[in-house]
Amino acid sequence: MKKIITAKYLILLFCIVGLGACKVPVISGKEESKSVPKAYHQSQDTLNSTSIKWRAYFSDPNLHAIIDTALLNNQELNITLQEIELTKNEIMTRKGEYLPFVNLGVGAGLEKAGKYTLDGISEEDWKHSPDKEHEYIGDFFAGASFSWELDVWNKLRNAKKSAVLKYLSTTEGKNFMVTNIIAEIAESYYELLALDNLMAIIQQNIELQTNALKVVKLQKDAAKVTQLAVNRFDAQLLNTINLQYEIQQKIIETENRINFLAGRFPQHIARNSADFNNSPLNMIQSGIPSQLLVNRPDIRQAELELAAAKIDVQVAKANFYPSFRLTAGLGFQAFNPAYLVKPESILYNLAGDMVAPLINKNAIKASYFNANLQQVQAVYNYERSILNAHIEVVNQLSRIGNFTRSYETKSKEVEILTQSITISNSLFYSARADYMEVLLTQREALESRMQQIEIKMKQLNAKVNIYKALGGGWN
Repeated sequence: MKKIITAKYLILLFCIVGLGACKVPVISGKEESKSVPKAYHQSQDTLNSTSIKWRAYFSDPNLHAIIDTALLNNQELNITLQEIELTKNEIMTRKGEYLPFVNLGVGAGLEKAGKYTLDGISEEDWKHSPDKEHEYIGDFFAGASFSWELDVWNKLRNAKKSAVLKYLSTTEGKNFMVTNIIAEIAESYYELLALDNLMAIIQQNIELQTNALKVVKLQKDAAKVTQLAVNRFDAQLLNTINLQYEIQQKIIETENRINFLAGRFPQHIARNSADFNNSPLNMIQSGIPSQLLVNRPDIRQAELELAAAKIDVQVAKANFYPSFRLTAGLGFQAFNPAYLVKPESILYNLAGDMVAPLINKNAIKASYFNANLQQVQAVYNYERSILNAHIEVVNQLSRIGNFTRSYETKSKEVEILTQSITISNSLFYSARADYMEVLLTQREALESRMQQIEIKMKQLNAKVNIYKALGGGWN
């Protein structure tokens, strides 16, 4: 009776200690906020430009060809695709951890014990037995082993769910990279068109100023102007000629930037720069801010990473609980190969065990705390992604409006200064204006036309960036 009572107390003590060992530390998590403003402006129209495919949004066939090449050859994108495959294989690994393991094994060994040992005496007895066939004792085995960790607390299944979410997040990361690549190529392409037009304007001004210099030289020969006027016209012509070299260098660098994004060595970029100033601006429909949560790949990536981080906390928490494991084995074992397949050589075993952490749980606690901190970081990253996306859209909508008005104003200025060139030349030839007025007018006209091209480029870049900010460009 005393033994029974003692056993009961021991079992009770074991249960109390076990429950104490399973105690989980208290942590403070953080819930994410998905709140966004109701609209970007007074209108709450839900139509969104991201429903347009990038091929339809960018109508230039030359730009299509470059983007298609980049989506095949861009090294950074291909590296990301390999990372996606790595995370996909991680799912396979996690899935295999909660399934039973079955291993097949075959073994053979030879052992010779010392004569004056217990094993040696047994060996000598066997050698003198009537069925002695060999002068040695062997060890031959063939069979299968089985092991299975019971996923009582869903730790292993949760680890698989986390791996799936991380795989999906890398896929969204790839989509966001595609958006960035397309946007960067489009921006560089429009910059290239702008540089071509700047080069054309400079060459037109070189021709204009060359003709003006010839006239001034004739007037100097006729003693109507001094050498100072000739020098000023000549200096302005040289300054304009010098501008083309800087622009030519920018053209080369921009072409090579596009070639790098396309994953190819330097080559000429096919393009049509003639109608740059008349490049259409798509009617932008921004929709409402809540659509960013669905359309922006970076926000969806952050959301999936947050969901994976939450599951990782549950996985780390399960480490405090007991783990259960089943093991079994079935096979044949004999000292002689001739006896290996006989019924008497069959062996089997079956065992189950439970293991729970008791003392020195610092590593488990650290893993649990770190998982919680990573989940909090994921919350902040998710909220930052939403905030950043909203601000990007607001900024780009503002850029489109301001640069559209700026381009209209600058176009009127260019028109007036272009007329002023003709007027100043006529007045100069009739001696009713001095050469400084002609030089100043030519310089102002050149600067205004170059500024007009730059504003147009900013307009087109805003067209690219608003499409990207709204979440388009990857589909």
